[in-house]
Amino acid sequence: MESAFAVLAEPNRRAILDLLATSERSVGELEFQLGMPQPSVSKHLRVLREAGFVEARVEAQHRVYQLRPERLMELDSWLAPFRRFWATHVDALERHLDRMERAEHGRRRPAPRLNKRPARPKGRKP
Repeated sequence: MESAFAVLAEPNRRAILDLLATSERSVGELEFQLGMPQPSVSKHLRVLREAGFVEARVEAQHRVYQLRPERLMELDSWLAPFRRFWATHVDALERHLDRMERAEHGRRRPAPRLNKRPARPKGRKP
């Protein structure tokens, strides 16, 4: 079996997961939404199902797919330390940008011209 990251590296599989994140869908609905032929959609769904990202149930003559949150939760747990690492750096960047903004607002800016007419060149009389 492929690693979870290898499975998710394929853009069509991520697109399928994005659609399933909003609601469960049949293969036909996925075909229509993605503009892909049925064999391709079914192939990607099989890979996602074998990797534990989706599950299917039979409803009349259709297979309806939905996300399996457990596999995504495993990935989320694995990513948690990296998220904390980036959060520290993003927080530092935010503090730096706030300091820059405060410094920018502290500078005196020239007052805007209230006169809408263009300024006359110096040395010329009207």
